[in-house]
Amino acid sequence: MAELEKPAVKPSTAEDPSRKDQASPPPESPAATWTRRCIIIAFWSVVICLGLPHWIWTTSIHRSDLPLETMNSWADGKAHRFQYPLSIRIDTTEKDHESRAALVADLTKKFQQSSDLPLYDINISPGHYSEGFLPEQEKDADLVVYVDNESKSPQQASLRPWAPVLDVQPGHAGPSAASEFIFHEIVRAYADEQRSLSHLMSDSPFVSDKGIALTADQKTKLDARTTRAFKYASMYHLTFSLFSASATPSAWDIDVAMQQYLSPLLRQLSNVSRFTVDTQVQLHAAFSPSIAGPQFDQASGKWHLQKTDLSGFVNAAEWPLNPSIGAGPTINFVLYVPTKDQSPLEIAETGGTSWLIPQWGGVQIYNPSNKQDSALSADDLEAVMLTFADQLTALVGLPPSPPSLTLRLASMTRERTTSLILSASSTLGALSRLTLKLTSIAIPNSVAKSVDETIARLEQACLDLREGRYNNALANARIANDEAEKAFFEPSMVGQVYFPDEHKVAVYVPLLGPVAVPLVMAAVKELLSLRRRKVKST
Repeated sequence: MAELEKPAVKPSTAEDPSRKDQASPPPESPAATWTRRCIIIAFWSVVICLGLPHWIWTTSIHRSDLPLETMNSWADGKAHRFQYPLSIRIDTTEKDHESRAALVADLTKKFQQSSDLPLYDINISPGHYSEGFLPEQEKDADLVVYVDNESKSPQQASLRPWAPVLDVQPGHAGPSAASEFIFHEIVRAYADEQRSLSHLMSDSPFVSDKGIALTADQKTKLDARTTRAFKYASMYHLTFSLFSASATPSAWDIDVAMQQYLSPLLRQLSNVSRFTVDTQVQLHAAFSPSIAGPQFDQASGKWHLQKTDLSGFVNAAEWPLNPSIGAGPTINFVLYVPTKDQSPLEIAETGGTSWLIPQWGGVQIYNPSNKQDSALSADDLEAVMLTFADQLTALVGLPPSPPSLTLRLASMTRERTTSLILSASSTLGALSRLTLKLTSIAIPNSVAKSVDETIARLEQACLDLREGRYNNALANARIANDEAEKAFFEPSMVGQVYFPDEHKVAVYVPLLGPVAVPLVMAAVKELLSLRRRKVKST
């Protein structure tokens, strides 16, 4: 039998050198290895030496140093305690110097032993013999007590409306009874102010042990007074508007009326705030469609406006009343003249013709006479301007008592100073808590500068208070409050409050991820290669 041919056996890959060369790449030359390493090192050098510092510099948050301890001290009421010095001078018609000195000594002893005016540091000084009180004698004292011992009138006392002078006629009372009477009159002159100051400090860290307890009725009245008054401002804009339901009256002598009846009050108030005035007239002014309108009462023969319609009486859609002009708030005074067909018009529940809108202004209805002229004269506006003057004092926060306007202005100065110091201190505390809670928030240099200015002004205001310079204290307290609010509402800082760290991660990961992955993988691969060579060599 013929031998069977064996099939040809193909050589394996291990036995075929040519196939082995095709399966694995040739070894990398040392020059190529160093070139690759240099490229990787160059990229990482750029990232570490240039990119990373630039990224840190551009994304770092600047936080100026704030005096947090001092800010918290003001917020906690530890930096200052309110005390209001009052200088009271006793002038008398008594020629005997020893009698005047005895009266001063007795009054001083009564105030030291009494707790009727605990918030005040009262200093009573003797005046001099005077047959009649002169206006210039009031300038060196907060209150001048003029005792007329020669008066034959019964025992009485009265405050002068335009001067800080308390006129006292002791009558036939002896020295002790006269001293007791004067003491109670002084206490009564400052009782309302003391209640107001105690109410301001009652809910603050500055609450004083010397404050007085208030009844529920007193708190309600003080809250109502605070609610209707505007927030203190260094300037107010007064807008006087005449709205006539018909074609008459088409004009009013407002300039002369203001000069006669309102300018004296504005001059007195100018020590606390400044005022600008503008006027306007609009004819055929319709009622607001949101109210029911006047209803005729057959019994009285008058048109009645319901009390529920007073809040919506002003037709804001058609009446040109600007909400604000410039930096200060606008106080609106509206004089409405109804048509003859709807006159006389009054409030149904009270029978009055004027009302106050809290933190907005005042409204008054002027019922025309049967023979109404086309213009309102200054005499026609006398009662109107007096009503506007009362509304203005309530809207700017002037206390309703005592009867002396000068003492009321001094009381308002002390009250406004106190409220501004409380507000600025509270804002400092809020800013301190905000910076501690949000560690990633930026604190610009302007904020630190405003905080330093606030603290400096607060310290100066408190110093002025302790020394009785109340007008200077008010000016410094106003600047302190403005600077504190400026620091707290810094635009660049407020914007970052609503930009948490999660938003930053969401922005940076899609941007830096695609760039970082190739660099990191190349570096890891090269490190592993170096490790294998090191192991192989050992």
